[in-house]
Amino acid sequence: QVTLLESGGGLVQAGGSLRLSCAASGGTFSNYAIAWYRQAPGKERTFVAAVSLSGFTTHYADSLKGRFTISRDNAQNTAYLQMNSLRSEDTAVYYCAAQVGSTAEAMARRQRFDYWGQGTQVTVSS
Repeated sequence: QVTLLESGGGLVQAGGSLRLSCAASGGTFSNYAIAWYRQAPGKERTFVAAVSLSGFTTHYADSLKGRFTISRDNAQNTAYLQMNSLRSEDTAVYYCAAQVGSTAEAMARRQRFDYWGQGTQVTVSS
């Protein structure tokens, strides 16, 4: 059983930056691809970014390329999402998800994952 715990959310002004963390416990972290999804109020959950088991391959939602960067540190059992040039439309609850053996690209198409975190709120004020 893997537990994912997101942190790093908060209130930030438009144009600012945040770094989210997804800390895993209870499993072999390097066996899991990690993705970040987000859900804005009244909207469906959407894909943000994913990283492969090794961290060498990443995949992003087209609209977020260049502003967001996903990474992972398998020694620390943690994945990260660096978010720069934040906009009001980035306001959402951000979730990390883990799937054993997946590729980064496949994480964008999956409907179900082995594990989800509880989410962290990001609010961008304009």
